[in-house]
Order: sequence, then structure tokens, then C-alpha cells
Amino acid sequence: MNIKVIKCHGSSNDFIILDETLLEHSFNDTERAQLAKSLCNRQHSIGADGVLYISSSKTAHAKMSVFNSDGSEASMCGNGLRCAARYIAERDGETKFVVETMKANLTVEQVESLFGTIPTYAVEISPILFDLDALPLALSSNDLINQPVLDWHPDLAFSAVAVPNPHLISTVTAEVLTSDVQQTLAEQFNSPNPWFKDGVNVSFVVPLDKDEIFVRTFERGVGFTNACGTAMSSSSLVQVLLGHSEPGQSIDVYNDGGRVKCVIHRENDDYKRIDLIGNATFTDYFELENKDVSPFAFSIVKHTKTDEEDTYQVMARRAKEHILAHNPGLLS
Repeated sequence: MNIKVIKCHGSSNDFIILDETLLEHSFNDTERAQLAKSLCNRQHSIGADGVLYISSSKTAHAKMSVFNSDGSEASMCGNGLRCAARYIAERDGETKFVVETMKANLTVEQVESLFGTIPTYAVEISPILFDLDALPLALSSNDLINQPVLDWHPDLAFSAVAVPNPHLISTVTAEVLTSDVQQTLAEQFNSPNPWFKDGVNVSFVVPLDKDEIFVRTFERGVGFTNACGTAMSSSSLVQVLLGHSEPGQSIDVYNDGGRVKCVIHRENDDYKRIDLIGNATFTDYFELENKDVSPFAFSIVKHTKTDEEDTYQVMARRAKEHILAHNPGLLS
């Protein structure tokens, strides 16, 4: 069996797009998990943070399923959704439509380029859930917004939100961000522990300027990534909750992989959705062949690179220069 896939990234959070509608039969979840572990292996295969499986939907224009490099399934992925949105848009000749994800049907739209000719998409991040049962997080309270948890750290304050991926966020200094605190906490929370039975994405945030933040994320099932779309969205939401930014205003979010924009939408006292706006860059096209040695062992028989990464790297360099100008210690 031969399959065609696309290597892509959103904010340098890289994925492999596999369109199951082009196959004779779709995979089941066990097969998707095994294939993701195989294809995402950076030593022996294409290599990526995860696989975006595109399939038909009964409730939306198309469906996206996300499997991380360790074979676990993510309920949502904002960076991946932008890439999936571009693929579906170009495949079907659409510019705005709805994509089914594990827990919600989400609106996606092609928008004005974030920089130069970079293909840019705005995707809906929702629902927004503050109840700790939604993460789940076992604490003796209903929510956690900018509060210390002494069992975790003596000096840091934490916020928890599910969108619907679970996120734990702390606003820190550059010195804390570049220390080993984040990795230590994240590894603890994603191993057997009394608080997060399903693990959690852990983000540290450093404010740069008005409506500008830097976010670094340890992603559940992946580890440290260049960027996590739902983490950047959640971190922007926390800035609004803390009064540092306003609903409806664009927030520039810088990360190790570049830059995105987030807009927090509030209706009355309810936070309804977040717009995550950023690149959807296609870097490589592959044709893979399976010779039945193993059902999940594919060899590359054709590989074509694009030139889209060149433009993206110009923006990434500009983003790094901006970060260094505001807080040189972040990238030390």
C-alpha cells in the first residue's frame, strides 16, 4: 500500500497530514496510534510531533484526529488544526468551514497573512472550561486562577483551564523560565501523581510588553515543543483574566518557533472562544510504501520539498530579534 502525506508545521510545532479519505479503508484508533509512533520517529522515519488524520464527518465539513508521537490521542491541537484547515481548504476550494474534533466542532478560516506570503489561518479554540473536573485536577477547590499551590512550588502562582486540552499556566520571570523548574513540574504532573490523573500541558509565560507575551510549553505526550496552539491560547486567556489584556484585543504570542496572535472573546461574563491566528506551513510532500514487512513500517519512495519554510524563517528571525530586544534572558 502506498500513501501520500504532507509534512507541515504551525509555529514550528510539526505534524504529518494523512488524508484517510484517499485510502481504500480508514484506520482504527489502535492503527492510528501505532502509525503515529512509527511515522513520527525522527531517527528512522519522517519525524514529527504528531499525525493529523483527516477523515469524513457527519456533523461538519471534515474531521481531524490528532495522535501524538507517543501514540496518545489529543482532544485538540490548535497548531495542528491550522495545518489541517489549510489542507482541507485547498483540497475542497473553501475558505471558511467547520472541522469536527474530538470534543467540539470548530470554525476555521483563511485570513490575511501574518507575515509576507505565509499561509495564515484563524481557528476557533473552544470550549473554555474552568471547572477543575474538566482537566481533571484533584484539588480542594472548584477552580484555580492565579493561586499558589505550596505542594507544587513555594513561590509560583498557577492557573488551570481546559480548552478542552488541560493546561496549567504560570506567569514567571525569565530566570525561572530558563531554569529546570518547568521541566521538573511537568515531568511530575505527567507521571503518576495525586493531582493530574491524565497528565497536563504545562506553560510558563513571560510578559514582554502591552499585549505581548512569550510562552514555553511542556506538552503532554510530547515534551517541550517549539509551540503549542492551545497552550498559547490558554496563556492569552490568563492574561485577560489577570487584567493585563482586554477581551477582543489581539495579543501577540511569541514562542521558540515564531509568533501567533490570539483574541479572547467574552460575552457578558462568559469566555466563549479564543481565535488562534497563525501560519500553516507545508514543508515536504512524501509518498510512502508499505511492503507488508510490518503493517506500520513505511519506506519513503518519493520526497519533494517546498520553499515555504524560507519565508517562515524570516518571520521567526524577526520574532527572535523582538524577544531579545525586550528580554535577552529568555533565549539564553
